Amino acid sequence: MASPNNLPDFDTLWDYDRPSETERRFRELLPYAEASGDADYYLELLTQIARAQGLQRQFDEAHATLDYVMDYLDGLPTQTTVRYLLERGRVFNSSKQRDEARPLFFEAWRIASDLGADRYAVDAAHMLAIVEPPEQQMEWNLVALNLAENSADPKARRWLGSLYNNIGWTYHQNGQYEEALKTFVKALAWREAQNQPKEARIARWCVGRALRSLGRYEEALAVQTEVAALIAASGDEDGYVSEEIGECLLALGREDESRDYFARAYEVLSADTWLADNEPDRLTRLSQLAGFG
Repeated sequence: MASPNNLPDFDTLWDYDRPSETERRFRELLPYAEASGDADYYLELLTQIARAQGLQRQFDEAHATLDYVMDYLDGLPTQTTVRYLLERGRVFNSSKQRDEARPLFFEAWRIASDLGADRYAVDAAHMLAIVEPPEQQMEWNLVALNLAENSADPKARRWLGSLYNNIGWTYHQNGQYEEALKTFVKALAWREAQNQPKEARIARWCVGRALRSLGRYEEALAVQTEVAALIAASGDEDGYVSEEIGECLLALGREDESRDYFARAYEVLSADTWLADNEPDRLTRLSQLAGFG
């Protein structure tokens, strides 16, 4: 149980799939953090509450939380300042305001680099790779990767799986499918070595997606079928896997078989508010391929 004299590492309380539950945990800890007199701990905890709010698309609330943090920053280049900048930038990015997010991530990267705070410098560089124009994304991905691979901080090295994934998708978006496949295979190996089964399933899905882009449809279908079995065994459900199986079957000329998978994918993914906001055409296509009209 938390107390002002026994505060946990709140970063370990994160569940990114359940931001509302994470926010609840953080708020339960908040009065103990305030009573502790550790201003940095208290303010950094608030930045993570803002992040949880942003993941729930509560952007106004997230900005209000960060406004409160900003009022207590003294302008010095500290870790707390870096975390504030990262979360303010993430809220802007999530609300499709990349131009506002970019300078915040750059400032976070600059300060974290000067402080030798590798884990946050990697985080900032990886966010810059997301918000920069396509021609600059790989540059920042490689900055983040180089730092993570060579850092003595194990928390910086934990970024490697995500960075391999992001670099793979940058290759994929650029049409460099062979490079994407190689990088996704590397991500899968890293996730398995770290004993991260859920993340490994995602990495395996990415391998299958790259195989489909390469026209290797039978191999892609085999990979996605394996992923589907792993998900079923864990009791989870994933519309993206159903979508990919449908796409592979369609590419192989097995349209009748694909229809049920597209229907299931649409049923699951149409409830995803992010996908509805950002890729409505994808949902429309799923509906049509499912035979819904």
